[in-house]
Amino acid sequence: MSPVLLRPIREQFEHNRVIRLLQGRLRRRYAVGTNIGDEPETTGVTVAGGSVYPDLVLHAAQGPRRVHGIVEVETNESVNRLEAMAEWVPFGKVRGAFYLYVPSGTTDVTRRLCEDHGVDVTEIWSYHTVGDQMRFTMAYRSPRASAGNRRSRQRAAQKTAPSRKKTAKKKVAAGRTRAEKVVRPVAKAPAKVAKRVVKAAKKAPAKATKR
Repeated sequence: MSPVLLRPIREQFEHNRVIRLLQGRLRRRYAVGTNIGDEPETTGVTVAGGSVYPDLVLHAAQGPRRVHGIVEVETNESVNRLEAMAEWVPFGKVRGAFYLYVPSGTTDVTRRLCEDHGVDVTEIWSYHTVGDQMRFTMAYRSPRASAGNRRSRQRAAQKTAPSRKKTAKKKVAAGRTRAEKVVRPVAKAPAKVAKRVVKAAKKAPAKATKR
């Protein structure tokens, strides 16, 4: 929890619920560590000058345990200037992505606070409830993150291009082989017919002489 904020019980309950939902969604792609409510903060991230403890920490699911990014969930009470200075500014300095989740209706204020205090936020998401369901909507993505996604798609396309070329070449080669199998018997057929005609011609005069 933020050192400058004590949330009302209702907001704290909603805050923890959003964290749990995000944990379930994000664990499909990452190893997720959480720091929730009054629980001991055990999943920290090192930044210049110390460690920070965001609501969720995302590590690479495979390979080296590298930090992909962090997630911070805010409520109506915590979208303010003091929170931005105390929490968002350090979170924006973490190596990796910084995802900020705020209640629907506070995204404009959140963006203005980030701009005023130079917060390096990767994405801003809004959340709201519809009945018993929680809905999440992306409200902002930094140009750096958009460029990174484009580069990732380009690298993926370059990796798949050679395999597509190989597949096309195999198909062409297979088509040529089938064509040769069809053409060769047709080419051999006239030669066989010609041999039969010659043999028949040679036999015909011999029969006439015997008569």
